[in-house]
Amino acid sequence: MYVCSCFGVTEQQVKQHAENGACTPRQIASACKAGTDCGGCVRRIQALLGRGSCPRRELADRGASPFPRLPQPVPATELGDAA
Repeated sequence: MYVCSCFGVTEQQVKQHAENGACTPRQIASACKAGTDCGGCVRRIQALLGRGSCPRRELADRGASPFPRLPQPVPATELGDAA
């Protein structure tokens, strides 16, 4: 069954992209363009993705940041005369 008629993307294709690591509608769009034209299929894609296993989502659910930590800037007081 087609999920995205604009680009001819099927439910099976969305599920395959999800198995390959796409966790969000935006990641599905990057993989196959579904949801990037009229947008009418985005809710269906969200429903297909559900709350399944996704490493980033699991981190967010535990309250941890799903993004890698960036180094903190060095305070000017620690730079000495260079500031």
